[in-house]
Amino acid sequence: MILVANSCLAILLCSSNLLWMNIITLHNDIKQIESPDSLCIFRGYLTYVTFALNNYSFLSSAFHRYLSILYSTCLFWQFKSNQFLFICCTWIFAILFPMAFIFTGDIIYNIDNQICQVILSFSFPIIFLSIFVYFMPVLFTMLIYWKLILYVKEMSRRVISTNVLFRAQRELKMVRRTVILLLILITIGFPYAIFIFMSFFTSPPLYHFRIAYIFAATSVTCVPVALFQFTDPLKAFVISKLNIRPNAIGLTAA
Repeated sequence: MILVANSCLAILLCSSNLLWMNIITLHNDIKQIESPDSLCIFRGYLTYVTFALNNYSFLSSAFHRYLSILYSTCLFWQFKSNQFLFICCTWIFAILFPMAFIFTGDIIYNIDNQICQVILSFSFPIIFLSIFVYFMPVLFTMLIYWKLILYVKEMSRRVISTNVLFRAQRELKMVRRTVILLLILITIGFPYAIFIFMSFFTSPPLYHFRIAYIFAATSVTCVPVALFQFTDPLKAFVISKLNIRPNAIGLTAA
């Protein structure tokens, strides 16, 4: 549950920052302001932080499932204190590594898109951010998922305890749900990746950041819905707080 709470908090921060950015962009467009405000660079920094937190929260969940299946007798990762410590490490990493680009001046104002970001080009800053914000957590999550698929298939061929196999299949189901959430981010974030790749060879379209963040805003809308649908403890908690009885609709219809 603590890992789900971490994902929810990361999504909340990411969506709040995107909303803040869009409000400022709309205000500047209406007022025809062509200069950055005092917090523009900070919003650009928060963009990389919150998206990194999002992706690493899914990696944390996949890692948890990996240890639960392959090392089910090891209780180290089962303790919430250890999970919380790991989450704190990912937060510290996500907060610190983009900070260097504030001091180096790589996060600058783009007048056409009314946003402060690292300019898309074949350069160290954009390659570094692409690897640590996006490609590394996504790649590791997919590798963990693939290894678990192979492990459960191998277990199915052996003569093993039914309880052990059932536990592995149940945990693998949770990993699949995590990967579905991640695939939402990959699919909807594809335009941004295309613009990054395009910038290695030529200039991206004039309003590339606006286009990319339209898809990003869509993703942070879809992910919470999927997260709520896939997480039974979270769903039960919300239903209990709202005092919704599962059979209420059926009784009303009758």
